[in-house]
Amino acid sequence: MFDFRYHALSLMAVFIALAVGLLLGVAIGDEELVSSAKDDVRESLRDDVRQANGERDDARTDAAEARNFIDEALPILTGGQLRGRSIGIVLLGDEAPETVRSVREALEPTGAEVELVAVVRESVDPEEIAGRAGGTRYAALDRDEDLLDDFGRRAAIQMVEGGRLIEEVRTALLRSLSGEFGGLDGVVLMRSPGEPEDEAAADRANALEDGLARGFVDAGVSTVGIERQTTDPSQISWYRERDLSSVDNVNEAAGRAALVFALAGADGAFGTKDSAQALLPPVVGGVAGP
Repeated sequence: MFDFRYHALSLMAVFIALAVGLLLGVAIGDEELVSSAKDDVRESLRDDVRQANGERDDARTDAAEARNFIDEALPILTGGQLRGRSIGIVLLGDEAPETVRSVREALEPTGAEVELVAVVRESVDPEEIAGRAGGTRYAALDRDEDLLDDFGRRAAIQMVEGGRLIEEVRTALLRSLSGEFGGLDGVVLMRSPGEPEDEAAADRANALEDGLARGFVDAGVSTVGIERQTTDPSQISWYRERDLSSVDNVNEAAGRAALVFALAGADGAFGTKDSAQALLPPVVGGVAGP
């Protein structure tokens, strides 16, 4: 006798077998699809990496060619611009040999000579200066530090023009000195971003540096404040507040060119930082002297 329950169970077994088969087929198919997709992604990423590497190499090549062009063009652009002029380099608080080297490289094709490199002490001793400034009003510096600003002004003028006072106080004022005072036609000034931790010493340094900057301006020679592109915090605003032209990237070829034209009389803030008015002065073939 036909058993309906047996027939129903048989049908269910068939349907289950079919379902399992479908699921296995889908799973196998999905695995193949995923594997294929992974291969496609890998190949796409490889293509992207190859393209990025190629673009990077092209950019490096372009940058190297640009640097070579600028290095070759710089002597042509600045050659003879400062012929016969004597330039002084004055560093406030930091010897900065790399920056001095950049300045020398900038001036090499111009016909100018670096006649003075002076490093001003970060912290000066008013008593020592007073002791060496006998016979002048600055002999009272140990009792009246308000004289430091005016002393700085007088010292800067005599760095440019020469004089007895600067010779007498040179060891009290300067950490190091190369060259002689007097006869300068231009000054390159670099201010270190650091200052003494002691508040009184910092106040003295600020007063002295203010006076020095004012003195170079009053001496009537082109004075340019400089820094490297990496200087932090930037000192450009300090220079501009004291009526100095400035260059914020003297370590770069464009900055060295800007320095030359600023020493030749171009006024402004030049470089690549936000404070810059232009990369270079708007001149071609030179500028008129001051």
